[in-house]
Order: sequence, then structure tokens, then C-alpha cells
Amino acid sequence: MADTIHTSSTQDGLSVKAYRGDGAVLLAFDLSETLTAGLAGFAIRRTPPNGQPSYIPNRLSFTTAVTTQTTPEQHVWSPSDQAPFQKYRWVDFPPDTVPGPYLYEITAMYFDANGGLKPGPMVDVSLELMPHALGEFEFGFTRGYISSQAYADKFGNAPIAPTPKTIDFDATPYQKQYQWLGYHAMSMIASFVQECVADPDITVDLFAYDLDEPDFIRGMEKLGGRLRAVLDDAPLHTKPGALEPLARARLQESAGSQNIKVGHFNRFAHSKVLIQKKNGQPVKVLTGSANFSLRGLYVQANNVLVFDDAPTAALYEQAFNEAFTDMSGFDKSPIAAQWFDVKDPGLPVFSACFSPHTNASISLGRVSDAIQQAKSSVLYAVMELGGGGPVLDELRNLGNRSDIFAYGVTQSEAGLNLYKPGDAHGIFASFDYLHSKVPAPFSSEWSGGLGQVIHHKFVVADFNDLQPVVFTGSSNLAEGGEEQNGDNLLAIYDPAVVTAYAVEAIRLVDHYHFRVAMQSATQVQPLQLQGAGAAKPWWAPYYDNTSVKYFERLLFAR
Repeated sequence: MADTIHTSSTQDGLSVKAYRGDGAVLLAFDLSETLTAGLAGFAIRRTPPNGQPSYIPNRLSFTTAVTTQTTPEQHVWSPSDQAPFQKYRWVDFPPDTVPGPYLYEITAMYFDANGGLKPGPMVDVSLELMPHALGEFEFGFTRGYISSQAYADKFGNAPIAPTPKTIDFDATPYQKQYQWLGYHAMSMIASFVQECVADPDITVDLFAYDLDEPDFIRGMEKLGGRLRAVLDDAPLHTKPGALEPLARARLQESAGSQNIKVGHFNRFAHSKVLIQKKNGQPVKVLTGSANFSLRGLYVQANNVLVFDDAPTAALYEQAFNEAFTDMSGFDKSPIAAQWFDVKDPGLPVFSACFSPHTNASISLGRVSDAIQQAKSSVLYAVMELGGGGPVLDELRNLGNRSDIFAYGVTQSEAGLNLYKPGDAHGIFASFDYLHSKVPAPFSSEWSGGLGQVIHHKFVVADFNDLQPVVFTGSSNLAEGGEEQNGDNLLAIYDPAVVTAYAVEAIRLVDHYHFRVAMQSATQVQPLQLQGAGAAKPWWAPYYDNTSVKYFERLLFAR
């Protein structure tokens, strides 16, 4: 596979570093301070494999002040050689990723004597954006972009399922939407299920929480008696209108009621896991934050991981057998008593932990320690911070720390919260802002419906430092959940994997941040690129060692 991080050699005082995500790239720029006079911003030209080069467009320009009064006719997206980005990093997530190397050419643009633009130093980097497996391990994300201009433009905010809700509709008419929205995570689940169904020597053990994706359910039905399952039966999955009882009944009919266990530990059976067994022996496991549901795959931002590794699968099988046999005693079982460290040449270095525990510190202590001991950065996307325990306490306290760069996104019932350096409380962005109130030049978006849209549960510490780690899985990272829910939590120490999760956190914050900007755009303070001759040039904070932008520039471009 292509290297995750490509660093160009410095060209005439400009350097660029490219961090590879899952179909995305974080481009970080650095420029000698002696070259900042008259700096207008950075132009980015992308050349896809076997494609034509084009400048990535900027929604802002020098000529149009965007406010809530701007009409669509007054605004057009401008190529970045005409409207350069006035920041020192940019995440590019092409709408349709293809195999092969992408070439990015970054040019420092300057104001000329006539008020126009002229190019300065240019540096290029090349890397592949298509997902790759790392030996016997693969990971991927959903897009989490149903509330986006891209979905509005590409699919016209089309619904992702018929009304009323059902679990047996024909999903064929929705496949293009599902492939785009579910992205890599969806394809990983579909491939895993297809592999299991096709081989009569494979049996499957399933942990499921939300369960209403019709093709997934049909795949589980095709397994017949080769399927065992632990399904959640907490009140939200048994109340009137819930689809999970219908899914359970169908699986009980196809697999036999003796193969379908229902329960909820002390609160939820919250894992989302498929264990593949060959001739009775566990050989492969799929896990992550994504429920096997329409929302989990096509609305929410989620991640999926696959370990094609017998010892790893055996750990998950041990947890499954314990839950299948006696949920009530799980927290006192050996599988719930510790982290299990895995060091296999075909896998990233990682550890796994299974809950519920008798004490949440068994799992959360390692996570909170990593946050406390972070030397340069903590990046995260966590469903919500409303729970208790040391991890969520540490995340809530990040805004008060001046020693690291902290950046993250969470969601509450009210909407989205974005956390940036120096901000202890986050900045609020409503998911339905571009649905009920649509300032030009934006199209009306679907707000995503009821429920979480940021459903990730991951924390990245020191992603580009000497000891990077990402914690991820199905755990909500709250003390109550770790002592009451059936969950799994992973700690992965591979730089390539950690980097991709870091890019995902930044991608999501940047994607939703413009809602905040639009909500505050006025005639007095419009959204517009800064022109030549400003008393306080836009680039100045990036060289002011008291500014978080200074720290950001050094962190990402080093």
C-alpha cells in the first residue's frame, strides 16, 4: 500500500505534508515567515488517476461578501487559484474516489501590484486515496454526509427508505445512495456477509444492537442454522414501532429459536460484531461503531474494522460464548477482567477489551491515561459527552489545556458541538440549520432525522508523534456503559491507522463548521476572503507563538 504520510521536500520556502485518510487526505502547509508579505492564500490543484487536473474550489471569494442576504445568483464557487484558501491546512474528500495515485499541487498565491494574484513557490505530493488493507486487517468509515451539500446536489435529498418503516423492502432502487453514503464501511460489511453466505463450511456468531438494514437481515437469514445471535432487547428495541422484534422473529424462524439469544446485560447488548468460524473454529471478526441498520450505515458517521486473524477472532468468540451462555455473569468472567494485547506480524499492534466490567477503570483507565499523557494532540469524534467517568471528564477538560492541540466533535439531542483549541465549552451547530433556514448559496439539506448523526466513539492521542494511539469500537467511553453494557473497545497503536482516524476527526469538524460560520455571517461581519493590505493579515496568527494557529501550523506540517 502507499505510505500513509508523504512529505515533500521544501521548495523555495514552501513545504507540504499529506496525511492519508480513508478516501481523504489532510494537506498541511508551511511557509517561511520571510515569504508571508502579500500572501493571499494557497491554491490546491488535484489531478485524479487518469483524470484531468482542476483547482479545488473555494466557497468564499474576494469579490462577494456572503451573508444570509446573499442570493444564489450573486455567488459562485471559485477555483482556488482565483480564491485561495486562507488557512494552513485543508482536507480533501473527493466525491467519487478511484484507484491510483492522486497528485496535489499546492501553490502559495500572492497579491500583485495591481490587486490581482500571482503564483509563488509550488510543491506537489502524490498518494493513493482508495482504502487498503493492512495485512490481515482492514478498516473503513461511512461518509456521514447525508446532511451535506454533496448529498443534496448528488441525490436531491432523496429518502433512503420507503415510508412507513419496514425491514423487508426491496433495497435495489437505493443502492447508489447506499454505496455513496455507506462508503467503505458498508462495502466491508457486505463483503463479509457475502463471504459467509457463500461458504457452507462457515458459521457465524452475531452481536447486534440496532438491526433493521434489509439486505443485512436477508444475508443473516440465508445462513439458516449456521447463525447464532445475541440481540438486544432493551426497551427502545421492543417498544411499539420498533423493527427489531420483526428482525428477531425472522432470524428465529431461519436459524431456529435456540440459536437466537435476546437480552441486554444490565442495560444494553451494545456490540456490533460478526464472528466468522470455519469448521467450528473462529477465524475472522468484524467490529466497530456501526450498527447493522439504515441509520448506522447511511446516516451516521461510523467506522468498521475487520481482523482476518484466528487469535483475534477467538477473543471475540470467547466474549460471544460468555454472553450467549450467561449474560448476567459476564462482568465477572475472565474475558471482562483485562485488556488483551495482540502482537501479530500480520496485524497492527493493538489491544482489545470487553465489557461490562465490575469496574469501568479496567477499560477506561488506559484511555484516560493516554489523554492525560498526550504530548502534542488529542483529536476525537464521540457520540456525546453527557455521561460520566474519567474519559469523558478528560475530553470535557481539553479546552482548558494549553499544552496540546485538541479538536473534536460530539452530538447531543440539541445538535452538534465542535471543540477547538482554547474553547472549553464547544461551539454549537444545528444539524437542521441548512434545512429550515437556507442562506445562499447553499441548497436545502436533509437534517438527518431523529437520533445521532455523529455516532463514532474514537479518541486519537498524538497522531503524528512517537507513540500514537487510537481508541475505538462500540463503547461510548462512559463509566456507566462500561459497567452495564455489552461492548468492545480497541486500542490501536499503528501510525497508519491512527493517522486515518485523525483525518476523520478533522474532516467531520471541518465539514460541519461552516454551519457555525453561516449562522454568524452578517453585513458587518460577512464571510469573505481577506484582500490585500489588511492591517491584521489573515496569516499573522500562524506565526504568533501565543496563538493556537501557530501550534496548529507546527503540529500538522512538521
